[in-house]
Amino acid sequence: MLSGHCGDLMWDEAMVGGAGPVTVGEWQPPAELNTGVPHPARMYDYYLGGKDNFPADREAAEKVIAAMPDARLGARINREFLGRAVEFAVGQGVRQFLDIGTGIPAVGSTGEVAHRVAPDARVVYVDNDPIVLTHARALLAHHLAGHTSVLHADLRDPEAILGDPGLKEALDLSRPVALMLVAVLHFVRDEEGAAETVARLRDALAPGSLLILSHGTQDFMTAQAAAETTRIYSRASSPLVLRAKEQVREFFGDFELADPGLVQLPLWQPRAELPQGWQGAAPAYAGVAIKR
Repeated sequence: MLSGHCGDLMWDEAMVGGAGPVTVGEWQPPAELNTGVPHPARMYDYYLGGKDNFPADREAAEKVIAAMPDARLGARINREFLGRAVEFAVGQGVRQFLDIGTGIPAVGSTGEVAHRVAPDARVVYVDNDPIVLTHARALLAHHLAGHTSVLHADLRDPEAILGDPGLKEALDLSRPVALMLVAVLHFVRDEEGAAETVARLRDALAPGSLLILSHGTQDFMTAQAAAETTRIYSRASSPLVLRAKEQVREFFGDFELADPGLVQLPLWQPRAELPQGWQGAAPAYAGVAIKR
């Protein structure tokens, strides 16, 4: 199941609290990190074969895999969509990326893809998980100074994101921005203001900006698999909310969907033959829309 869009890169070192580099073997989780509660970003890291997860994450992820045997393939499909969407944004002339709910950065991250095709691109990562922030800040050493930034903030508080001095320093919101909400909105409940949050972020964007979004759905799952997956995530730090196609479509507001519209995840501008079993592995919608 989609769970943030982190990845499977094994880090050689991490920067913790400004104390300097430490090896993976020496790394200790930040004090505010609750390793006993599964976290979607770390579960997703496990689906992709990563090492930045804990026993609670692995146990919950294995339960999801039992309910959805192709969950690992689904995670890879979601990451591939992110890469295609970032390249599409660059092709539209966009050079600024606001990636909220980034998850643990890895090979194929927003910044890596954007800088490969547009070295002058500016990327801001936003996440609320301490382990994500630790690794994202270590990643900065691999990018040009000033071209990648990391903010500690929560999607549920768009005003804090938009008002953050770091965001204002890194991005010019009077120019087009690609807003990345990849596999994150299905962890925001309606009563937490999911629709209002996305509308506020859309309103802050200049014409020519893009909204890049993927979202889990029950539309491509059996009722049993949907119920079991939702139950497992209910015990994680962020419960899972599966939405139907029209509910996902509403997040785009009056933005104009690019071809082929809002479609099942692997079908958004595929570049190769789809992997066997993709239909059941990717119970999610994906779309990219432009603000005119």
